[in-house]
Amino acid sequence: MTEFGPTHFLNRELSWLEFNQRVLDEALDENNPLLERVKFFCITSSNLDEFFEVRVAGIKQQMESEAVERSIDGLTATETFRAINKRVRRMVENQYACWRGELRPALAENSIHFLDLEDLPAADLLWVENFYRTQVRPVLTPLALDPAHPFPQLLNKSLNLIVQVEMERSGQTLRRLAVVQVPRVLRRLIKLPRNDSRLDYVFLTHIIGHYLADIFPGTNILGHWQFRLTRNSELYIDEEDVANLLKAVENELHNRRRGDAVRLEVELDCPQEIRDTLLTTLHLEEDDLYVIDGPLNPIRLMEIYEGDHSPELRDPPFVAPVAAALREQPDMFAAIREGDILLHHPYENFSSVVNLLEQSAEDPKVLAIKQTLYRTGGDPRIIGALMEAVKNGKQVTAVVELRARFDEANNIQWARRLEEAGVHVVYGLVGYKIHAKICLIVRRDEDAIRRYVHLSTGNYNPTTARFYTDVGLLTCKPDFGEDATNLFNLLTGICQFQETRKFLVAPFQLHARLLALIEREIANARAGLPARIIAKMNALVDPDIIGAFYRASQAGVKIELIIRGICCLRPQMKGISHNITVHSILDRFLEHSRVFYFENACQPEIFLGSADSMPRNFFRRIEVVFPIEDGNLRERISGELLAISLADNCKARILQKDGTYRLDPPKRGTAPRRSQMEFIALATGHLESGAKGPKSKSPYPRVKLAPRPVRGRKT
Repeated sequence: MTEFGPTHFLNRELSWLEFNQRVLDEALDENNPLLERVKFFCITSSNLDEFFEVRVAGIKQQMESEAVERSIDGLTATETFRAINKRVRRMVENQYACWRGELRPALAENSIHFLDLEDLPAADLLWVENFYRTQVRPVLTPLALDPAHPFPQLLNKSLNLIVQVEMERSGQTLRRLAVVQVPRVLRRLIKLPRNDSRLDYVFLTHIIGHYLADIFPGTNILGHWQFRLTRNSELYIDEEDVANLLKAVENELHNRRRGDAVRLEVELDCPQEIRDTLLTTLHLEEDDLYVIDGPLNPIRLMEIYEGDHSPELRDPPFVAPVAAALREQPDMFAAIREGDILLHHPYENFSSVVNLLEQSAEDPKVLAIKQTLYRTGGDPRIIGALMEAVKNGKQVTAVVELRARFDEANNIQWARRLEEAGVHVVYGLVGYKIHAKICLIVRRDEDAIRRYVHLSTGNYNPTTARFYTDVGLLTCKPDFGEDATNLFNLLTGICQFQETRKFLVAPFQLHARLLALIEREIANARAGLPARIIAKMNALVDPDIIGAFYRASQAGVKIELIIRGICCLRPQMKGISHNITVHSILDRFLEHSRVFYFENACQPEIFLGSADSMPRNFFRRIEVVFPIEDGNLRERISGELLAISLADNCKARILQKDGTYRLDPPKRGTAPRRSQMEFIALATGHLESGAKGPKSKSPYPRVKLAPRPVRGRKT
C-alpha cells in the first residue's frame, strides 16, 4: 500500500460525479449544436442511472454491513453516501433547469415541440384517441393496491403511474391506490402526424394519464403521478460454486430485475402522502427520494436526436476514411506483412477490422481464428464472419465475456448462436473478467505459417467504434504471435501463465511492470536524464500507481495525465504532485483509448492496451497492454495522438487539487485547439500529419511532444 494518506486522494464516487458534471456541461454549452446538447443531457441521466444501480447500491450495502471501513480518501460509506446525495441533488437541479430554461425553449424555436393534450386541436385529439385505443390500451395492465393485491414487483428503471381513485362500495366512499406501468414496448414520445417539417410530440405518460378513467371504470380519478425506481443491478455470482456459468448469469439477470430499490424519482406535484407511501413500500428513506421538475426518464428523449431531420442542429457529418496504409492494398495480410499498422478510431474506419475477419473467413489459407469478445453488440458482420469461417472448415474459438455489465443478455444470446454454428465458445478463467481485446489469425503463407494479430484498446463493436476513440494495432511479428498464442491457451486450456515476450498481462504482471516503468523514470530523473510520463486512460484509482506518480513528481518527473473519468489523484499539491497535471477531454466522441508513454532517457517506450489504472483491471480482469515497436508509429502516437490531446484548449478541463475541473481556454495570442476536430482533419487530409501519407498546410501550429532521440540509439 502507498505511504500517502487520505488527504492525498480524491473520493472515487465524487470524482465520477465530477465527470458526469462535465458531461452535463456539454449540454449547458450554448456553443454546441442544439441536438448535441440534448444528447449530452440524456447521457447525463443514463450515467446517473448506472451510478445508482451499481455504485450507490454497493455503498448502501456497505452501510448495512457490520464492518466499518474507510476509502483511500478517508470517508466511511455513510459519509460517502451523504456527500453523493448532496452532489447529485445539485447536479439534477442544474440538469432540469437546463431542460426547462434552455433546451426545451430552444427546441420549440426550431419547430420541435412537446405538447399537452389540453392544447391539441380536435383533429390531433381524434388521432391521439385512435392511437390510444389501438396501440396503448391493449398492453396496459392496471394493478390495484389493497390487501388482496400487494404492491407489484416493478422492473428496474421502469416508468409508472401511481393513481388515486375514489369509488362507492356498500354505501361507503373508499379511496384506493393503483399502479399502471408504462409499457416498455412503446415509444415514450409519440410523434403527431404532420404534413410539414414540424416535429410535434406528446408524452406517452400524458396519453395514459388522460385516459385513466377508461381502465378504471366506475371510479373517480383523484389524481395520478409519475414515478420511477432504480434497483441494485450488480450481478453476484460465485463462479467456484456454479457448474455452468452461462446458466448462472442468466439466473442472475432475472434477479437483477428484482434487486433492492436504491432510488425513487417522482414528479414535482406528487403529494407528500403519496411520496411517503412509495418510500415505505419500497423500503427507502427520504434521502433516496428525488423530486423531478421535468421528464422522469430523459433517456427516452434521445428519440428526438435520432433520424435524419434537422442536420443544422447537429455536428457536421463525418464518415471515417480507411487508414492510409490500407487504402491501396486490398489484401489485408499483404499489408500487415509490409509493416505494423496503427488504426485510430473513429477517425479511421473500423471496417478494416471487420474486413480482416471477413477475409479470414473466406481465405482458404487461413487455418484458425481466435478472438476475445467483450461487447460486440451482436454485430452480424463480426458474428457472421466467425460462423462463416466454421462453415469453411477453419478452427474458430471465441472467448466470450458473459458478464460485460448491462450487455449480459445480448452476450448470452449471440454466444449461443456461435455455439450452434460450431464455434468453440469459451467463457474464460474462473474469477476473472476477460477484458483484453485481441484477435489471432493463423495463416499458411507461401513461405511459412504466420500468425496475424489485432490488438486494441476498444471492443469489437462497429457501432460504438463510430463514436469511441480507440487505437488498434495490426502486426504479424513472431513475438506478438507467440504471446497471443500463449494467452489463448491460458484462456481456453489448463495451464499456468507463461512469461510473455512483449505483452503486459493482468492479473499476472501488468501492475508490477507499470510500477517498474514509473520507477525507471524516477531513477532517470535523479540521475539528471530526461524523464517524462504521459498516460491516457478512462480512470485512475489504484493507490499504488497514484503513489508511484507522487514519488515520480517529487523526483522531478514531468507527468501529464489525460483521464476521461474518475481520477483519485490530487494534482498540484506542493512538494507532492506539483509536477502532475490532469486533463479531461469531453467532446463529440467518447475518449476511450489507453496510452502509456515513458520518456526512458530519450528512448521513448509507448504502450497501448485495454486496462485502466484500477484495482479491478490489475487484479480481477484479464487485460493486455502491448508495446508499439515501430518508430514511425511511436512518432505518430507521441507527435499526434498525445501532443494534440495535450494541446486541446477548447474541450479539455483541468483537474484542480480540490477535485473540481475548470476549462483551460486559449490564452491571449494562442490559437484555439480542439483535439477531436484536428484528428478528423488529419484523417481526411486537411491537417499536416506526422505519419506517412498525404500532407496539406495546417491551420494549427504543430506540437512536438518527444525530444529527438540521441544519435546512434535505436528508436
